[in-house]
Amino acid sequence: MTSALGALRPLLNPLNMAAYVTWFAVLVVLISTPENRFLFGNRELPLACLVIFLGAFVGKQLISPGRPHWSDYPLLAVEALATLALCVVWPRDMAPVLAIVFIADCAMVLSSAALIATGIVFNAALWYLVMTFWNFSRFWQVLLAYVGFQIFAALTAWYAKRAECAAKELQETNAHLLATRSLLEESARDGERLRLARELHDVAGHKLTALKLNLAALERGGESAAPESVKVASQLATELLDDIRGVVAQIRQHDGLDLRQALSQLIAPLPSPRIHLDLRDDARVDSVAQAEALLRVVQEALTNIVRHAGAVNAWISLRRDGDVVRLSIRDDGRGVVPLREGFGLSGMRERLALVGGTLGISQSDAGGVALEITAPHSG
Repeated sequence: MTSALGALRPLLNPLNMAAYVTWFAVLVVLISTPENRFLFGNRELPLACLVIFLGAFVGKQLISPGRPHWSDYPLLAVEALATLALCVVWPRDMAPVLAIVFIADCAMVLSSAALIATGIVFNAALWYLVMTFWNFSRFWQVLLAYVGFQIFAALTAWYAKRAECAAKELQETNAHLLATRSLLEESARDGERLRLARELHDVAGHKLTALKLNLAALERGGESAAPESVKVASQLATELLDDIRGVVAQIRQHDGLDLRQALSQLIAPLPSPRIHLDLRDDARVDSVAQAEALLRVVQEALTNIVRHAGAVNAWISLRRDGDVVRLSIRDDGRGVVPLREGFGLSGMRERLALVGGTLGISQSDAGGVALEITAPHSG
């Protein structure tokens, strides 16, 4: 149920709701228009144009919500053809209202130059069809008003798209900063554990060793047996020294950087795909540089999945295998191996090479791409 609602959420954003209201207004006027006002005296043809337009519009939102996809262009073409066909079979000034929705939809996908070119070609075609099929001598005045509405709708959609992209970039940047801060905090805690271990070993351990040697000398120095209190003190010093050594050993067992919090903060702002984390407790690295390299590899991989893969799910696994840390990233998107390696993948390889790591690429069992990263536990 939750996944179904998530899939339908892109259909309900404010700009789409405005488009639905506009489409419904055209439908109401069309239904109330007498049949003799339609070309061929047939209402079914304009109704079919309206339904086809809505189907293309909704299909585009479902297939590629918030990201470019090759299907956007044929669906936009269907919207344009349905609008022009409606203007032919329904020669009334309400028909071109759909052109406003079409141009606004183009603004969410096309570049500025492509949008301007599309608007010019579309309105030229609209002008030709109206002059050919309509009995309306002063339509150029109405068309000029529609062009103004189209420009307003296109600018509104374009600025909305820019604001959405800026918000996403800010969200990603904030997640990267939080992940880096978490990594630095973990590094600081690890350094403090190491400092305490050395302090206990060098200072307290040294003094207790000296105490034990002095007590042992005192125990051997007298003609008679050493007092019972000296024996007890010697025994306590021995036990305390063993306890401190045990604490030092325990602290050193937990040396290393834990990437759990940094990775969790990195993926937190991503609404899609759904990311499944499997982070083992023993998957720690000794080097800040190595931890940062692994973190940046995950960041770049997720960026590629979001922008290009069209995946619903992604899986990230981090585990320890002997003296090697293994990081696995896979998705169920549409990526096909071998991939065309650009700056992203080459950057991953360079980062990993600096810390002794490797990167392997294969086809995922889920249908997408799987990245297998290995790095020595001690960077």
